[in-house]
Amino acid sequence: MQTTRQITLVRRPSGVPLPTDFALTVAPRPVPGPGEILVKMRVCSCDPAIRGFLDDRPSYLPPVALGAPINGMSLGEVVESHNPDWPVGTLLRTFAVWSEYYVVGADALGIEKVEPVSGVPLQHYMGALGPVGLTAWVGLFEIGKAKAGETVLVSAAAGATGSTVVQLAKAAGCRVIGLAGGPAKAQIVRDMGADVAIDYKAAPDLAAAIAQAAPEGIDVYFDNVGAETLEAVLPLMRLHGRIAVCGMIAQYNDADNPHGNRNLWQLVVNRLTMRGFITYDHPEVLGEAQAMLDRLFSEGKLKPLENVREGLEKLPEAFIDLMSGRTTGKTLVLI
Repeated sequence: MQTTRQITLVRRPSGVPLPTDFALTVAPRPVPGPGEILVKMRVCSCDPAIRGFLDDRPSYLPPVALGAPINGMSLGEVVESHNPDWPVGTLLRTFAVWSEYYVVGADALGIEKVEPVSGVPLQHYMGALGPVGLTAWVGLFEIGKAKAGETVLVSAAAGATGSTVVQLAKAAGCRVIGLAGGPAKAQIVRDMGADVAIDYKAAPDLAAAIAQAAPEGIDVYFDNVGAETLEAVLPLMRLHGRIAVCGMIAQYNDADNPHGNRNLWQLVVNRLTMRGFITYDHPEVLGEAQAMLDRLFSEGKLKPLENVREGLEKLPEAFIDLMSGRTTGKTLVLI
C-alpha cells in the first residue's frame, strides 16, 4: 500500500499553538477519482490565517476536524491525472492540506497553474510572486486604491504580506511608513524601502509616533494587525482615507477575547472606507496583479523576504514560530 505522511490536528490550541497540538502521521495515499488529480507537495505555506481554522468556530473556511490534516496553501506537482487540463508534471498552487500527497479537483479553492521562470527559486511562487504578492496587490490597489503621492501605513511590515506591500507602494510612488516589533525588524522594513520604520515596541505612544511620521495624515492603512494598532491609527486617517483589512493577527491566538475598538466614530468623522478582503474573491484582477509582480521582480524592485525550512515534519515548528512573532517575511517549508 502506498502511503503519505501528513500533519494532523491532535487538539485545539489554547493561545499560541504548541508542538503537542500536532502529530506527524502516516495515511494511505489518496487515489484521484474521475476529473481529479494527485499532487505531490513541493512547497507548503505557513500563514497566520491557519490559526483561525484550528479553533472550533466559524471562519471563512470550516474548522479543521480533530485527527484531520491541517489546511493550507500548497505548491505542488501533478503526479497522476484524470483530467486532461492538468497533465502529469504540471506545477500548481491550491488550497490543500499538510500532506506529502493530496487529491484535488479542477474547482479547488485558489487552484492555478504555475509556470516558473528559469533560475527563479520555486518557493518565490508561494511568496512575493504568488499568494503573498497577490494579497498585497489586491489590498493595496483594489481595496486601498493607493495612488502616487499618497501616504501608506503598513502594520506587520516585516512580515510576508507587509514587506511586499512596502515594496509595491514604493514602486507606485507612495510615501510608506512601516510598523514592526523590535529594532531588527524595523531595519528590515527600512531595507525594503520604507521611508519611515517605527518600532512599536519602543514607542510608548504609538499614535504619537505615527502622527510625527505622517503630520498630514494617512491616506491608506494596510492593516495586518487590528486591535490597539487599528485604534491608534483611526484618528490619524485623512479625509476619505481607505483601510484595507488583510488580517488581525493580534487576536488570532486569543479569539475568545477580541479587542473592541472604541473609536469607530472616526469612520464617520473622516468619511473613511474600511473593508476586509480575501484575495481570491477578486479573480478579475489577479492577472494584472501577477503581471506587475513579475515585472517588478525582473526589474529588481521586488525582493522576496522569506524564511525557509525543509521537511514536512518542520511544519508545526515553522507555524508556531510564525504565531509567536519569531519570524520575518514569508514562512515556507520545502517538502
